[in-house]
Amino acid sequence: MIIKVVLTIIFLVVMVGVGIYSRQQARSVDGFVLGGRAVGPWLTAFAFGTSYFSAVVFVGYAGQFGWKYGLSSAWIGVGNAIIGSLLAWILLGRRTKLMTQHIESRTMPDFFGTRFSDQGLRVVASVIAFVFLIPYTAGVYSGISRLFEMGFDIPYEYCVVIMSILTAVYVIIGGYKATAMNDFIQGIIMLFGIMAVIMAVLNAQGGLLAAVDKLAAIPSDADPAVNGGFASWFGPDPWGLLGVVILTSLGTMGLPQMVGKFYSITDESAIKRGTVISTVFAFIVAGGCYFLGGFGRMYEPVIGANGKIAFDSIVPAMLITLPDILIALVVLLVLSASMSTLASLVLTSSSTMTLDLIYRDKKSLPGEVEDGTIDDTVAEKIERRKVVVMRVLIMFFIAISLLIALNPPTFIAQLMGISWGALAGAFLAPFMLGLYWRGVTKTSVWACFVWGVGLTVINMLAGNPINPINCGAIAMVGGFPVVWLVSLFTKKLPKQTVDTIFECYE
Repeated sequence: MIIKVVLTIIFLVVMVGVGIYSRQQARSVDGFVLGGRAVGPWLTAFAFGTSYFSAVVFVGYAGQFGWKYGLSSAWIGVGNAIIGSLLAWILLGRRTKLMTQHIESRTMPDFFGTRFSDQGLRVVASVIAFVFLIPYTAGVYSGISRLFEMGFDIPYEYCVVIMSILTAVYVIIGGYKATAMNDFIQGIIMLFGIMAVIMAVLNAQGGLLAAVDKLAAIPSDADPAVNGGFASWFGPDPWGLLGVVILTSLGTMGLPQMVGKFYSITDESAIKRGTVISTVFAFIVAGGCYFLGGFGRMYEPVIGANGKIAFDSIVPAMLITLPDILIALVVLLVLSASMSTLASLVLTSSSTMTLDLIYRDKKSLPGEVEDGTIDDTVAEKIERRKVVVMRVLIMFFIAISLLIALNPPTFIAQLMGISWGALAGAFLAPFMLGLYWRGVTKTSVWACFVWGVGLTVINMLAGNPINPINCGAIAMVGGFPVVWLVSLFTKKLPKQTVDTIFECYE
C-alpha cells in the first residue's frame, strides 16, 4: 500500500506541476485551447493516443469484449491502430491543419459554421458536442474509479470525486499545453505498463501457450458442447466483432476532442512524424489491452445484483492477484490513460460552449474585409474573459459528468457507444467530406446531424433494440450516403466562397 500511495502521489504532483509550468501559455484563447498551434509531433501523437485510450478501453471494453469474443478481440486493437490512428492521420491530419488555420477555426462546431457559412450549424454542433461528451466522460470516471477501488480499497464514490478535482486543477491552470505535456508523460507510463501487465498475467497462467490452451478448453456460450471459439482467429461472433471495430476505429475521425489535435500541430512535416508515432502507440496500447482482455474467461466473474455478469469488474478481477508493485503500475497506467482523456474531453466541451455559444464572433472568410476594428486593450480583455468562462465551464462539465458517474445507468462500454455513436454519427461524414469535396451543402450537414443524433436517441429511448455499439457503427457509416445523397439534390454554396476556402491546399 505504501508503494502504491507514494507512486500515485508523485504522479499527481507531477501532473499539477506541469499545469503550473504551462500557465503562462494559457492566458489567450489560442494558447488555452490550441497551445498556440505550435505543438510538436511527439506531444501531438501522444495526446491523440492517450485521449483515444482510457479506462473505458482498459476496464470497460477490454473486459466486456474480451469476455464476449476471446482472443479475437485483439482485432479491435489492430483496427484502432490502422483505421483509428494511421488512416485518421493520413486522411485528416494535413487537410484539417491547413483548412482550420486558413479559416481561423478553433473548434469543430466553428469549422461547420465557417466552412458551410451557417452559424446555426455552429450552435447546434456545439450543443451536440457538449451533451454527448458527458456520458463518455462519466464512463471514464467509472472505469478509473473501479481500478482505484480495487488497488487502494477506497470506496468508488471517493475515487470519482478525487479524480474529477485533480483533472480540473491541471486543465484549468495550464490549458492545452499542460494537457499535451502530461499526455506525453502518461503515454510513456501506458506503454511500459501494458507490456508489464500482459507478461505478468500470462506468466501467472503458465505462459502464452498454456494460457491459450486453457482458453481453448472453455465451452462456447451458444453451444456448450463446442470448445475453442474463444481462442480462434475471429471468435464466436465475427459480425458483432466487426461492429465494435467500426465504432471504436472509425469514430475517432468524427470526435471533436480527437480531431482538435490536428488543429494545434506545428506544420506538415510534424504531421508525417506524428502519423508513425501515433500508429505504433495504438498498436501497443490498444492491441495490448484487448489481447489482455481476451483471457478474461479464465478468471471468476463478478455477478451483479441483477444476476448478470458485471463486465466492468472482469479486468480488476484479473489484476487483483498481481504483486503489489504491478498493481501500483496498473493504477498508474489507468490513471494516466483516463486523466489524459478526461482533460481532453473537458477542454473540448468548455471551449466549444464558450467560443461557439457564449462568445459567437461574426467571422469573415480569408480575403474579406471586416467592418470596424477593436482596440487592442479591449481585445485582450475579451480574450482573457473567454479563458475565464472556459475555466468555469470546465468545472460545470466535470460536475455534471460526476453526477452521472456516481450513478451510472449502464456498463461503461454502452456509455461510450451512445456518446461515440451520436457524435461521430453526426460529425464524421460532413467533417471529412467537407475537407475534400467542394460539393457538400449546408442542408446535407443538417441532415447528417439529424441522422446521427436521431438514430442514437431513438434507439436509446426504445430500450436499445439495436445494441448501442452496433447502433453507433451504423450511425457513423450511414452518415456518408446521407451527406452524399442530400448534397446532390440541395443548393450548393457560392463557388467563390468555396474556392476561397479550398485555396489553402493550392
